[in-house]
Amino acid sequence: MASRRQKAISRSVQRALFRSKEFRRTFIQRILAFFRIFYVTLVRYEQELFHNLRAEIWSISEDEYLSSFKSQKKTIPLEPMGDLGFSGSTFLRTSNSAFLIKSVPRHFEHSFFREDLLDPYHEFMRNHTESLLVWITDYIYAPYRSLGSILRTSPGHHIIMENVLYGRSDSPDPKKWETYDLKPIDYFYPERDLVPDPLVSEETLNRLADEFNDKIRLSRKNYEAVKRTLETDTAFLASANIVDYSLFLVRFPADETPGTVGRRTQWRVGVTSVDGKWKYRAVVLDFFWAKHTLHAQAMTGAVQAFNVIGRQGPMSITTTAEEYREKFLTMVDEMMEVNGHGRTAEQ
Repeated sequence: MASRRQKAISRSVQRALFRSKEFRRTFIQRILAFFRIFYVTLVRYEQELFHNLRAEIWSISEDEYLSSFKSQKKTIPLEPMGDLGFSGSTFLRTSNSAFLIKSVPRHFEHSFFREDLLDPYHEFMRNHTESLLVWITDYIYAPYRSLGSILRTSPGHHIIMENVLYGRSDSPDPKKWETYDLKPIDYFYPERDLVPDPLVSEETLNRLADEFNDKIRLSRKNYEAVKRTLETDTAFLASANIVDYSLFLVRFPADETPGTVGRRTQWRVGVTSVDGKWKYRAVVLDFFWAKHTLHAQAMTGAVQAFNVIGRQGPMSITTTAEEYREKFLTMVDEMMEVNGHGRTAEQ
């Protein structure tokens, strides 16, 4: 059963997407908005840019996209997805599981995406249609501050993105779908252990990055292709001074053919393993932490001071963007097995 808060967020997102008239700010609206606790007015940011991404680059039908956010059988159109992320984000999904809605509560993250990364991201995705960077299909924000945003009961900034688990609900055995949120395991993550968001659950804090204790078994052609793609993607992220991103890997039985939304790129449809047991999907997530932002600089100084005492070792936010990229690519390469041979043995 959805809570009052979840219903309010769902309605806010839905109304932002289906608002037919241009939103106009007024002084009265600002006053009224401030006293709202749960429901807040949200508006879409850079509508034309995101429409171009969806329609021209990713071939997502606008009718199909908007229908995902419509109420079905008198239920709320968005469904909660359990606990909070490490940053205090809330996660919802559309009722057809095609898209995810993630709140972005940290100012330094949503301001970086909006002001620094969005235009380069649009240009990069336009020129690299096979990119594994997650498809961000909309950015929705509250134009006014409210008691709800101050008290963190109603997030004021949200991104909408693809869900690479789309189709699992139609699987004959959804439990066979496996997911892994992968980062270089030799890093200590101070944002989880030193200054976690006060809204993050204990269960979330106790969960570190996943480990994939197997191999991604690929043909030589598929290995070379994904290696080139990830090298290009991570070079773009490094050029924006970004660290702490992850590879979200999904595998499911090879005999399944789940549906997809939009352009049918190889790693979104599913790459079949050479042993014929699995199909793999993958995207790169969480690329909002830029080293040059004021918050990241402050955190870097804090954790460097802590590390003198704590001696926790390399940290995800005190490393450089190039070093993080190198370790990330090494992590992925070590998971690969090409035609029955491990990458380490081959090299």
